[in-house]
Parts: sequence; structure tokens; C-alpha cells
Amino acid sequence: MMTSLGRLSRSWSASDARMAGALPRVNHPGLNGDGGDPEITLFGPAERYCDGVSRRSFLKIGSIAGASLLGAGGALTLPQILRAEEQTGRRSHKSVIMVYLSGGIAHQDTFDLKPNAPAEVRGEFNPIDTNVPGVQFCELLPKLSRVADKLAVVRSIVGLRDEHSSWQNLTGYLMNQAQREGRPNIGGIVSKSLGQVDPLLPAAVDLFPTMQHRPYNSGGAGVLGRQFDPVKAEGERLAEMRLRFYSKTDLANRKKLLDELNRFRRTADSVETPMDTAQQRAVEVLTSGKLVEALDVEREDKSLRERYGIGSPKHQGDGAPQWNDQLLMARRLVEAGVRCVTVAYGFWDTHGGNFRTLKKQLPVFDAGIAALVEDLHARGLDKDVTVCVWGEFGRTPKINKDAGRDHWPAVSNALLAGGALRVGQVIGSTTNDAGQAKDRPVHFLDVLATLYHQLGIDHTALIRDQADIPIPILPPGARVIRELV
Repeated sequence: MMTSLGRLSRSWSASDARMAGALPRVNHPGLNGDGGDPEITLFGPAERYCDGVSRRSFLKIGSIAGASLLGAGGALTLPQILRAEEQTGRRSHKSVIMVYLSGGIAHQDTFDLKPNAPAEVRGEFNPIDTNVPGVQFCELLPKLSRVADKLAVVRSIVGLRDEHSSWQNLTGYLMNQAQREGRPNIGGIVSKSLGQVDPLLPAAVDLFPTMQHRPYNSGGAGVLGRQFDPVKAEGERLAEMRLRFYSKTDLANRKKLLDELNRFRRTADSVETPMDTAQQRAVEVLTSGKLVEALDVEREDKSLRERYGIGSPKHQGDGAPQWNDQLLMARRLVEAGVRCVTVAYGFWDTHGGNFRTLKKQLPVFDAGIAALVEDLHARGLDKDVTVCVWGEFGRTPKINKDAGRDHWPAVSNALLAGGALRVGQVIGSTTNDAGQAKDRPVHFLDVLATLYHQLGIDHTALIRDQADIPIPILPPGARVIRELV
């Protein structure tokens, strides 16, 4: 055994050590006495993030653990994800893009204006006609008004709590319960249930940046296991996602190292255990660059990027940036083969200066969401890719003393498109002050149930966690929105 390990140590070059920032740590049951599987952990350069935590990205290659590429707040455990695909089999490529509006957008200043309400309710904006007869949007949304026939607006979302977090939107559970019970988010459910479309791409990608207000940040697969976490590809770490510290030669050397470890294990255990298919493909993912290419919006035509409107990667308040490049990334990812993409977009917690803020942000929102919808149709993706745009609640009917609107979980709205949904319609209505659902209340869980339905996932079914215990995907009572499907 020691001879094999000595040969491995000698084959490790000085350039490898400089790149990794440390010599490799070799774990083996024969050496460590822990009975575990052999693995090698290669540490990358330490970095410090806005939350004050120093983290290291690392590449871990082992005969069971396989390869992991970890970034801030997320992980890609490649062999385990790839095995999941082999177990579940391939399915048709249905996808969902969820755009989460951190902070909660003012529903009565966007898609549910009340021009006949008193001044302290109706606000500063006027409604304009859309291309759907009888449907009006805010005057600051002219591009979305021109594609209203490709949209479905649900004006009567109910059931949300006054909770500044993404957990309800992503999991269907309140944050405290979701965290306590390890409830998986939609990306984790999709990864576990459907697996991958393309062996060189993950099933789910999370474009949420790390936001200062921690509850805005997305969770992961929870009790399903980290192998089903959506791949974290936040804006600040895209350079790392391009593997700038790992050349193809370096990764090829690591493949040779993995071969050595498997030979070592076979010798030690006297059992034929070659590197399995999932591990082989894990190395292929790391060397293919396919995910990196899908994230590279600079490959798109300049005119298309201008149509999306680039926005800015700079965070707004303690929420997300309003970065339209991420909307284009989402389209590129689903087109490449990713099943679920989550995007945190903008900061809409307008307790003060609501109208001043929206005058700046709504035109950017208008350009980006309209371009995404049009782009999906132009590329023939509108039947397979469902888009959902929503926040954690609406805003108060009455304008406060700071010209703002406060939290209002009683009612809000959601925008849906694509997925072969029945679009060109408005579902539900609100009272004259936009304060309560009037006709056809739609529970927010029904939105998630509809998204799962469009992906081919039965939201009423149980899914097994990593301990093989069956758990519900959504709380009981969730129903598919019948008007949409």
C-alpha cells in the first residue's frame, strides 16, 4: 500500500500544489482507520464573501464520493447526480424558470392597477391597454403589454405569510418549518425526480446571488441529500465556474490520479471495483465546459442582449441585483438541457419612495421579462419551458407617509408564460382597493403545483429522502390551476 501511495505522492507536481493551495489529503480506511472510502480533497484558494465567511472551493475525487465543485452556498456532487439520472432514466425535456422578486413587488402598481380608487390607493401610474382586449398593465410596462397574449396573470394569489424570504416560493413551506425539517426546494425536487437531460449538465441551476438579507437566499435539496442540490452559479462566482484555476491538463492529471486510487483500492480490498460510469462522466462534466458555455451570454448576438437589457450585477438594498443577463443565462441553460433555473431578481421592498423606485426599475423589468418570453417563443421553447415571476407577497393598498407601500400578504399576483399554458388571460380579481381577493382566490401552493405538473411531476406523490423515508413534495391541499392547463 505504501508503495502505491508513494508513487502517487511523487506524481503530484509542484504546479498542482500551487494551484490547489495545499498538498492533497489522502483518506483511506487502511490509513485512517475510519472504514470510509478513499478520497482526495484538493483545496482551492481561500476567498472571503460579503457574509464574512471564508470559504474554499475544492475538487474532491474519490471512488465513491466522486467529484464535487463547491461554491458559496451550493454544490455540484457530480457522480451522485449522474447516478440519479441513471436510476430515474431520461425524460422529455420540460423545464421551468422561476424568477423570484425579492422583497415583494407592488401588485397594484404593475398588473392590477386601480385607476378609480382614491388617490391614497391608486398611486401615480396610469394603466395602458395590452394586446389582450380588456386587460391593462402599468404604463411603465409597454413591452409586456405587447406580449400579454403570451402571458397569464394571476391577480388573486393568497395564502402567503408576512415573511421576507424565498422559502415559501421555492419550497411551499414557511421558512422556519422548511429549515427545521429540511424541506427541499423546487430545484432539489426536480433533480431527484427527473434527473438530467444531458449527462454533461446538472438538472437544476441556482442563479441566486448571496444576498445580505439571508432569508432571501435559496436553500437546497434538504433531506433529499446534497447530491441533489441545484448547482450554485451566482454572478460573483462565474469566473470560478469557468474553472480558471483548473486547466484541462490539470483535470486530466486528476483523472489519472483517480485511476490510481481505484487500482489501489482493488489491491487493498482484493475486489474488482473500477471507476464507475458516474465517476467517468463526472470527470467529463468538469472537462467539457458545457455548463460554463451555457452561462456565457457573450456568445449571444449583441442585438439580443440589448433587447434583454443588461441591467447591473450590483445588489439592490439587501436583496438581489436587477441583472437581466441572468434572464438570458436562464434561457441559455434550459435550452442547453437544464430542467430548473431559479433567478433572484431585483429588490422590491418599497416601504419608502415606492413610485420613485418603480420608475427606475420597472422599465428594466419590462425589457428583461418581455425579451425572455419572446425569446422562448422565437426559439420554439414556449411549449416546454414554463416561466413563473413572483415575489413573497404584495404591498399595502394605502400609500404610507413615506410615499411607500408596506408588506401585504393578503393578496398578490404572479406572472406565468410558456409551458403550453393557456395564456392571454387574467385569472382572479381583487377588491376596489386591491386589498383582498375578490373572485377566484388562488393559493400560492397552486402555483407550485402547476409548475410541477408542467414538468411531469405529481405534486401529490411522496418522494423519498436520503434515509429512504417518504415525504410530501408540497403540503396537502395544493391543486393545479385548472384555467392554465
